[in-house]
Amino acid sequence: MVDDTDRQVVNALLQDGRASARDVAAATGIAATTVSRRIDDLEATGVIDEYTVDIDYGALGYDVTAVFQLSVEGDGLGRVVDQLRDRREMIAVYEVTGDHDIVAVGKFTDTQSMNERIKTLLTDEDIRSASTSVVLNTVCEHEQFPVDGTDV
Repeated sequence: MVDDTDRQVVNALLQDGRASARDVAAATGIAATTVSRRIDDLEATGVIDEYTVDIDYGALGYDVTAVFQLSVEGDGLGRVVDQLRDRREMIAVYEVTGDHDIVAVGKFTDTQSMNERIKTLLTDEDIRSASTSVVLNTVCEHEQFPVDGTDV
């Protein structure tokens, strides 16, 4: 069970994922040995899944972001989800409720590469329908939020 001390450690790491246990201790007022043990426990239980780099894909030439909403025939959902997950340009794939079965987000270098991906999706025998939206402006992306325990 995650407690307030764990939340303080997580929130400090959200501010700086590269912070040492000593840095987190200084930021939270929790002893460094306690912080180190808590981080180990949070990693072991999967609360902290991994440490990553935040990439600006636009700066690397991936100027087109598209959101795909897909409806899938019968039992093809698992295969389509696996196929999308394995595509390097897909940064998010969700199984959802509502009018569609899958929502996926992809990053592309240009509209031609996005269009090729759309055509591949439209010819997949398990995909009944597809709707694509091109993102005009990214307001926020990959945001994480401090945890305070009020929503759990």
